[in-house]
Amino acid sequence: MSGISPANATPNAALPSTPGSTPMTQQEVRAKVAALSAFQTPRRESPWRRVARDFLASKTAIFGLAVAALLMVAALTAPWLTPQNPYDLMQLDVLDARLPPGSANGLGTYRYWLGTDGQGRDLYSGILYGLRISVGIGVGSALLAGVIGTLAGLLAAYLGGKADALLMRLADLVLSFPAILVSMLILAYLGKGIFNVMAALVVLEWAYYARTARGQALVERHKEYVEAARGLGVSGWRIMVRHILPNCLPPLIVIGTLQIARAITLEATLSFLGLGVPITEPSLGLLIANGYQYMLSGEYWISFYPGIALLVVIVAINLVGDRLRDVMNPRWQR
Repeated sequence: MSGISPANATPNAALPSTPGSTPMTQQEVRAKVAALSAFQTPRRESPWRRVARDFLASKTAIFGLAVAALLMVAALTAPWLTPQNPYDLMQLDVLDARLPPGSANGLGTYRYWLGTDGQGRDLYSGILYGLRISVGIGVGSALLAGVIGTLAGLLAAYLGGKADALLMRLADLVLSFPAILVSMLILAYLGKGIFNVMAALVVLEWAYYARTARGQALVERHKEYVEAARGLGVSGWRIMVRHILPNCLPPLIVIGTLQIARAITLEATLSFLGLGVPITEPSLGLLIANGYQYMLSGEYWISFYPGIALLVVIVAINLVGDRLRDVMNPRWQR
């Protein structure tokens, strides 16, 4: 008996089967193939795609990310969104000092929707320009500290022994002192300035990255893929940079996000105390300090609106950092 070829088979033609079994039609074969394909192993999802999916599953995190992104875009485009350059003394008019929100300027060309401060500076313009300085210092110091701290942590894990002990004891020493006290001492020596503030914050932040990078590197260096690379003759430092470092990035990204908010807070505190940025380039902390003396006289807006802007940006960044911590570290998931 000859077999049935696909060319002359009818839809319901019986296909050959093993002795003792019931012949199957083509429709039954197709149904069985479809059922078997449904049980195939799904394509493995990449870790970063999973992180993005889990992050976007939280409405709170999306809200924080949207607010932080909106504020940063507004800060970067401040020259096109504001009627006044608060850093240009030629554009300031002392006759417009301490005007309440909604007041018009002396020429009647535009309104101060958030009022003015004691120097006649438009608070709306000052907040956007100040936000650019505050966020710039926070992001810049966090990135620089991340690079230095990560390299120090990898170096400690790679060298081990006395070098490891020395670097980690130095990190413990940095973390043992109050951050505000150390930063005040550094700025008292260096003086005011944006880069001086960033330098002080880097000194305070690098130890967090170093300890985390070292701990992750010590865990990863004993895994099979590292042993395989070592067996192929790959150098130890190349293994650290090309194989171990990528697996250390998730916790370092979480720390970096939270350190941005911490750096913005410290910078605002230092500027409020008069040790941060110069008065010619006020950040949010300095704007708050400028209106502190007028609070009791009822001119609340000078400190209130910069304070609200500072609160919003810190909370938004912390919401993003908290969610990243949850999705990148399953031990923290609730």
